[in-house]
Amino acid sequence: MSHLKRVVSHRSIRIVAGLAVLAVVALGMRQLDASRTPASGIGVHTAESAVPVTAAIATRQDVPDIVYATGNVQSIDAVSIEPRVTGTIEKIEFAPGQDVNKDQELFLIDPRPYQAALDQAKAQLAHDQGVLEEAQVDLARYQTLEKQKSIAAQTAQDQVYVVQQDKGTVQLDQANVETAQLNLAYCHITSPIAGRAGTLQVDLGNLVGPAAGQAGGATGSASVGQAAPGSGGATSSSGGLVSIVQLQPIYVNFSIPQTVLDQVIENQAKGALEVTASSQAGKRLGAGKLTVINNQVSTATGTATLQATFANAGDVLWPGEYVSVQLAVGMRRNVVTVPASAVMVGPNGDYVYLIGAANKVKRVDVRQAARQGGISVISSGISAGQKVVATGQYRLDNGTQVAIQQTTVPHEAQRATAGAGSTAAEDRP
Repeated sequence: MSHLKRVVSHRSIRIVAGLAVLAVVALGMRQLDASRTPASGIGVHTAESAVPVTAAIATRQDVPDIVYATGNVQSIDAVSIEPRVTGTIEKIEFAPGQDVNKDQELFLIDPRPYQAALDQAKAQLAHDQGVLEEAQVDLARYQTLEKQKSIAAQTAQDQVYVVQQDKGTVQLDQANVETAQLNLAYCHITSPIAGRAGTLQVDLGNLVGPAAGQAGGATGSASVGQAAPGSGGATSSSGGLVSIVQLQPIYVNFSIPQTVLDQVIENQAKGALEVTASSQAGKRLGAGKLTVINNQVSTATGTATLQATFANAGDVLWPGEYVSVQLAVGMRRNVVTVPASAVMVGPNGDYVYLIGAANKVKRVDVRQAARQGGISVISSGISAGQKVVATGQYRLDNGTQVAIQQTTVPHEAQRATAGAGSTAAEDRP
């Protein structure tokens, strides 16, 4: 038994010793790893601390000097088609929303009562012309008898007055014929302009007539004619039948601050300035020319109203629509530009992050002369050829190292935003 105990004791000692050796080796390995970790960790930390950004190179170029405004589209001609005579609608000769031509017939009012009135007026004229001719023959005979002293002079003179009265009657009849002809023509309602028809305000068979108190105007517009014989002057519908608006060309009205009015007037005298219109969603709708500068400045707003004319070939501008307007009042020549996203706004003004050696950034104060079309015009602070951070600035500070993902130039940013809608607040002189 004592021998067995000694063997077990020796085996335990060896096991303990082996475990101690393993512990020492493990501790040494851990210390070795620990001694290596700081150096390795520094390298990893440096790679992770490089902030990913996109960069841009400041470039010199010519930049249009743009004034931004909100404009309202206005039709050059817009009319409300109204009846001039009373009667029932017999024909509607167009479709709502259809383009119509000038003098195209739109409606036909029952012409039969007016044709009958014209026939009656012509008959009365023919009768009274016969009476006049008879009176003129009598006058010639009386004048001959007067010269022969066969009748009293007063009788011949009375016949002169009869002829004059008959002439007046004939003239009145002629006027009545003309009126009847005009009323008959008014049964054919035509469009005074070429344009787009709106929605119908009447239906086939409606009894229509001129609105009370209206008179005059061109064919197809509101005026007082005469009620159809037998109608009693009553109508089931009075006023506009349909509206017609001209779409090509078309106006856009907008206002600009009085501070740039002198520049606009000066450059407009050299040639019509270009005006671009975009939808509220930013889609380019077309380009036109400045045609009218209003003759006064609003004392309430300090703005001047301008009017531009657009060809509107695709009918993309609609009367009453609000659009974003860009007026090119001049050109900034050979100026330093960067993408607008590169310029940050701080408590002390605008600044950019300049990328230097080892891709470390430095915050530099700048001054913007303008901000438009996706680019910023820089008047001081940086020079052409310098590299700045375009996006990703919010994690940066002086001395931060960056990892450049992409490099652009300002004109590329400008093309990317070409045609995008802008607001007046974006123009920052």
